[in-house]
Amino acid sequence: MSKYELSIVIDAKATAAKKKALSDKVTKIVELLKGKVGSVADLGEKAYGIVLLFPLELGAEAVKSLISKVRVHEEIKKHLLVWREA
Repeated sequence: MSKYELSIVIDAKATAAKKKALSDKVTKIVELLKGKVGSVADLGEKAYGIVLLFPLELGAEAVKSLISKVRVHEEIKKHLLVWREA
């Protein structure tokens, strides 16, 4: 498994409950793909929305599936998945 960081941007007006629910959804998706999620970081509100950062361990074959599943969520305005060195 490789290490990645998934950054997602959600609406700036999202409540704590909404952030938690979305965080749980992303974690569930990663776990279904046999990956692991580290401690989720809330990077706070930026000009374009609230940014959540998910450190991941995921198999290379599951990356496309993850992106396609993240894309369909209306709550997620933007996303970025980057590979990071160990």
